[in-house]
Amino acid sequence: MLQAYQQIQKNTGSPRSVEYRLFAQVTRALIEAREMKPYERKFVDAVHWNRQVWNALSNDLSQEANGLPAALRANLISIALWVGKYSSQTMRGDADISALIDVNRNIMEGLAARQAAEPAG
Repeated sequence: MLQAYQQIQKNTGSPRSVEYRLFAQVTRALIEAREMKPYERKFVDAVHWNRQVWNALSNDLSQEANGLPAALRANLISIALWVGKYSSQTMRGDADISALIDVNRNIMEGLAARQAAEPAG
């Protein structure tokens, strides 16, 4: 998963735009799954995919070559850990999938703001 994520980054646009598109896709799947029961396949698949995205992001953030500031990296890794735990609760039916959607939307807003601030080129 990490290698696929890194390959996509190399081949398609800025890292921010790639990450934004990925979060948009997985968030859309979570929104669709919100109408399902936690034991339904589409629900489980969406939550699992979201957890995989966050795991890949966490792995990337833990690399020394990652250019983000250390404090931001640490905060995002903490969020990734929370997503992992909360995803398990969500799949058991003990937590609301909407919190995962909200976190992803917040990340997308941050990515969009960073991308808008980057020089065109």
